[in-house]
Amino acid sequence: MTGKRILLVEDEAAIREMLVMALERAGFAVVEAANSQQAQDALAEQLPDLILLDWMLPGTSGIDLAHRWKKQELTREIPIIMLTARSEEDDRVRGFDVGADDYVTKPFSPRELIARIKAVLRRTVGHGEEEALEVNGLVLDPVSHRVTINGRKVDIGPTEYRLLYFFMSHPERVYSRSQLLDHVWGGNVYIEERTIDVHIRRLRKVLTGEGHDALIQTVRGSGYRFSSQV
Repeated sequence: MTGKRILLVEDEAAIREMLVMALERAGFAVVEAANSQQAQDALAEQLPDLILLDWMLPGTSGIDLAHRWKKQELTREIPIIMLTARSEEDDRVRGFDVGADDYVTKPFSPRELIARIKAVLRRTVGHGEEEALEVNGLVLDPVSHRVTINGRKVDIGPTEYRLLYFFMSHPERVYSRSQLLDHVWGGNVYIEERTIDVHIRRLRKVLTGEGHDALIQTVRGSGYRFSSQV
């Protein structure tokens, strides 16, 4: 993911400066914009790989910009992550309705944001351009369909592979059993939600030995999360 170009549209200078430092440290090239006009000028100069877009901007709001860009042929394929202090469900739905690819509520940690950026970029790479996913020595290669831990091949079933791929490409987020069923098995497959628990146990068993089973965390009352953070 290093070298990817990110357009950061944020009017608060302190937040913008903090994010630029974190993103550049993570290997991204960052272009800054403090308002909608600067953002338009940056897009006219060179298209980014992803846009980080603050909801509340002076003049044209971020939500209006996202709506406009997703309608224009030149920019509609660029993934957008909304940054906002709005945490109500209706606001999140509105953000997704205009085409945002993800939604991060302030305050957030730069580490979480970078994980979300990488996840969105992985979902939007073209066919045949999929990069291997790696966390703490656990590597999933979607091209060869292999999983290794510190170079050692792991024998993994097809369902557990799909589950692991989804987790690794969507880190640091909690998913309910029903959401995992929709994303991993598909909406037209009718199986019990508790079947998820069986496959989670199998996946953890595959990842034991060097502690990688701990990457799959149970969030009591909510579901499961893939995270390298304790």
